[in-house]
Amino acid sequence: MSRKHRGHAQRGRLVWPIMIGGGVLLLVAAFLFASRGAGGSGGASDSGTPQIAVDQQKIDYGYVKFGETRAFKIAVTNTGDGALRFKQKPYIEVLEGC
Repeated sequence: MSRKHRGHAQRGRLVWPIMIGGGVLLLVAAFLFASRGAGGSGGASDSGTPQIAVDQQKIDYGYVKFGETRAFKIAVTNTGDGALRFKQKPYIEVLEGC
């Protein structure tokens, strides 16, 4: 066997271990990426407990004429130490004549 053919055979033997090692690395990277993103945290800690706080529990406008528009702002914050996520859209309940 010539020297040229021996070099080609040795390279052929190295290709499979390199391909297997690369495949294993890709599988490990995919597993780590999937397990990190499974909670959807985006880097936030899910180990704590979220706590929602609203700056105004009640808003009293008094008497408002029909067709008249009034606006207000409320601040909603997370005072807990965990990530706060809503499973459904938040809603506001409007009560008449309280």
